[in-house]
Amino acid sequence: MRCRHCPLAPRPCLALTLGLGALIAGLPSAPAAALSPPPALGQGPPPAYLRPSQACPTDVQRLVSELLADLPSYANRVASRNLDLSRRPPDPITTVLVVSSPDFTPIDLAELASPGPGQEHDAALEQVFFTTLERQYRQNRVVSLQHHHWLFLTQTPEGWRMALLYSSLGTLPPENSAPGRPPTRPQESSDGIVGQAVRLWLRDCRAGAVFLAPAETVPLDTPSRDSPLDIPPGGPESVPLEPEPDSRTRP
Repeated sequence: MRCRHCPLAPRPCLALTLGLGALIAGLPSAPAAALSPPPALGQGPPPAYLRPSQACPTDVQRLVSELLADLPSYANRVASRNLDLSRRPPDPITTVLVVSSPDFTPIDLAELASPGPGQEHDAALEQVFFTTLERQYRQNRVVSLQHHHWLFLTQTPEGWRMALLYSSLGTLPPENSAPGRPPTRPQESSDGIVGQAVRLWLRDCRAGAVFLAPAETVPLDTPSRDSPLDIPPGGPESVPLEPEPDSRTRP
């Protein structure tokens, strides 16, 4: 048989082929460990993630401080997912701007309602009060809103969970709001934007997927629940929404 690379000299080509075969046979074989099958899932070393998971805080004050720091971003993502653009007129776009510091001073639930026969109030519920400053973009104006929230947290073997959330639409400071509008009565709002955001954050925290600040940098001050958020004076509650000038016409 002729070698296709050396059609006129088959014997030298055959010798070259035999020489290469002997050289390959003389190479050291791969160790047996290199040919072993890969380890099964869950048996190898843990993967090195970009950011290691962090345990959810067990202290309720640090937990809530971390929660309120992330609450605007969580709430705005919930509002974006729930926005229905097919409605006419479209729903106003709500944005949470800032959240106040928490107030952990509890209210005696026995003063509000007496438990039923054979029942008693759950003393393990942690009460937290906080305020959110929100902004709604309507068709031709921007409306500032201030909501007061009353959050109930409970600790389970898996971690902290939200039990209830009550919210009330409050008034802005006198220089920013129309006089004569009292706050609304608290209503159950666990399925609202803030309630869903709290539930999602607690789920991520239990899974170790929340970035937690060092404990010494977390503020734990507890202002009065009656003090509103600091809003710059002179800002009206409802201001007209003026279109931004075209960049091509700017000087």
